[in-house]
Amino acid sequence: MNTPRGARRTDTRLSDGRELIYYDPADAPARAPLEDTRGLPAPQPQVELRTDPLTGDVITYATHRNTRTYLPPADQCPLCASKPGNPTEIPDHDYNVAVFENRFPSFAGPGRTEVVCFTSDHNRSFTDLSQGQARLVVDTWADRTAELGARDDVELVFPFENRGREIGVTLSHPHGQIYAYPFVPPRMQNLLRQARKHQEVAGSNLFADVLAAERKEGTRVVAENGNWTAFVPEAARWPVEVHLYPHRQVGGIDELSVGERDDFAELYLDVLQRLDGLYGEPLPYIAAWHQAPVRIDRELGYLHLELLSIRRAKDKIKYLAGSESGMGAFISDTRPEDVAETLRKAGQ
Repeated sequence: MNTPRGARRTDTRLSDGRELIYYDPADAPARAPLEDTRGLPAPQPQVELRTDPLTGDVITYATHRNTRTYLPPADQCPLCASKPGNPTEIPDHDYNVAVFENRFPSFAGPGRTEVVCFTSDHNRSFTDLSQGQARLVVDTWADRTAELGARDDVELVFPFENRGREIGVTLSHPHGQIYAYPFVPPRMQNLLRQARKHQEVAGSNLFADVLAAERKEGTRVVAENGNWTAFVPEAARWPVEVHLYPHRQVGGIDELSVGERDDFAELYLDVLQRLDGLYGEPLPYIAAWHQAPVRIDRELGYLHLELLSIRRAKDKIKYLAGSESGMGAFISDTRPEDVAETLRKAGQ
């Protein structure tokens, strides 16, 4: 079937009952999924949620994840398309974008965790995708956001990507994940708390006002197009930090128009290429979508993407030491205006 924005979606299941979804361009031939012949046992995740009485934060314990696959050789990658001698999580011989329920989920029962494979090519990264391929990933995120957000046990849908061993990636194949949280996580609660205070005082949306101020001031803007602006935030915590905002307030990726999705794909690839140009090699990063919660304070939210890197120099990593880990007070070695200027020059 076709998704609301035109991508062709094909649903099937893996041998242990987990859902697998293929996303192909709208004009691609109909896909006839191959059967997963691995005969996997049904997953038995061990998940427990506890609330910290001192902070109110929900902590998830998922002890089964300690046995998940860790940095296998390329010819044994479980995210590649299947081939003789290496049946994988994707039974077909090729794919464009594939999404499946995580075999080692962080949530079970309430909530859900999914893996999003951006391409079948093991040796590429998101940065290497064509604009059309990146655009298909955007449609995939949008479709998953809409479907997961409609579940009664989900409070916030969080697509993200970890890239690089320094970040803690356990599989090198180009992929991201989606956490459909059964609660509103701490960072989003903090953002909404600030947004609520701002709304009460200024009578306007905090995120929209931040975007307007950054576009007007200009020194921290990295790049922009008709529908999106990428900037280094004035109070950036991380050595390299770039936020991408749509010019129109929406709550989720699924609410973006065709033009907004096109412009995001174009700007995102531009920014990723600038990041890789900083030190002449792929930059380790976290790409974190901030979508409005499904039910609570949705009107206060504002969809945006935050790109974060712990690399503070070509051969140096920013570690979260005493002040950051013990007190949550960040001390940065880089100045936001300098990072923005460097990234602007990287595109010239």
